[in-house]
Amino acid sequence: MTASDYDAVVLGAGAAGLMCAAVAGQRGKRVLLLDHAEQVGKKILISGGGRCNFTNIHTAPDRYISANPHFAKSALARYTPADFIALVERYGIAWHEKTLGQLFCDGSAKQIVAMLLEEAAKGHVDIRCGQTVGEIGHADSVFSGTFGTFRFTAANLVLATGGPSIPKMGATGFAYDLARRFGLKVVEPRPALVPLTLGGEDVLFRDLSGVATPVEARAGKAAFREAALFTHKGLSGPAILQISSYWRHGEPVMIDFLPDASPGWLTEAKRARPRATLAAALPLPDRLAQTLAGRLALPGELGAQTDRKLADAEARLRRWIFHPGGTEGFAKAEVTVGGIATAGLSSQTMMAKSVPGLYAIGEAVDVTGWLGGYNFQWAWASGHAAGQAL
Repeated sequence: MTASDYDAVVLGAGAAGLMCAAVAGQRGKRVLLLDHAEQVGKKILISGGGRCNFTNIHTAPDRYISANPHFAKSALARYTPADFIALVERYGIAWHEKTLGQLFCDGSAKQIVAMLLEEAAKGHVDIRCGQTVGEIGHADSVFSGTFGTFRFTAANLVLATGGPSIPKMGATGFAYDLARRFGLKVVEPRPALVPLTLGGEDVLFRDLSGVATPVEARAGKAAFREAALFTHKGLSGPAILQISSYWRHGEPVMIDFLPDASPGWLTEAKRARPRATLAAALPLPDRLAQTLAGRLALPGELGAQTDRKLADAEARLRRWIFHPGGTEGFAKAEVTVGGIATAGLSSQTMMAKSVPGLYAIGEAVDVTGWLGGYNFQWAWASGHAAGQAL
């Protein structure tokens, strides 16, 4: 196939790129799909512990972060979790729901990649991997470039190379650089779904590395009830990863260590077990209970404490303030908040308003989902929208 034969070139063979190429190919478009990695779908393969948390049945626009919270509505409405589940089931891939609407393969994430490759094959998509994309040009409504020594041209170019999270998988800011070259704005990218680091007075909590407990974690107006995990660097676990997407440097993080406890439970514990210590009364892992009790400085038995002191302790346990020093960065971030600004894109087609034929999809765009399959659903939905429009 000569370079001039392509209707569209899709840069990035991840979730969004594979979906877009397959959809466009099956519509009769001649599609070239490129990726600098040696194989397609590398992030799909490692996701969900190798079982791929491929969607979430509770997908809704309010579970995505963007400078324009309305942008994702169109694509998400036109390609839903039910649509992707139907595709999975057509291929006989067994799946199950874990918690909070998260769907996983019973077997392996390899099944999802194989399915997407088969869908691309049905559309006769030309897939090439393991080379570097060279300079991209645009003249007379035609995009041109190189992939290793191979030259290509096409009427349409799709940016699907994701964000810079997990650089060891080959992730870069390539899509942002290319978008800027074409005059598109980029919302400042930052790590998301990422562990937080602790220092200063909070550093002693690092000694609890490996301890996990259900909490409600809050950053600004965002709050999530799931497990928090203490690490040798700070805080992690699902609740922390969720709020990290909303947290800004310098802001506090508030933890409710006892989200299910009834008000006044500690004074009731004093009546029921007056000789118990505070640490013994806390329904938390022992090491965490000891650390929190030590910081609350209520030595001796509960019976020796005034109700006011116990009420104050209870209030602090409900609103324990941490001051993270930062995050563990893009190296440990599952996704990226920010990206190509949605103001410059059509929410219907994902095409750049100022550059006809240029599209941006998936994580490259300033749309970031919650933990638990939401980002894959955005990849499928945005990829499908662009694939239908090409």
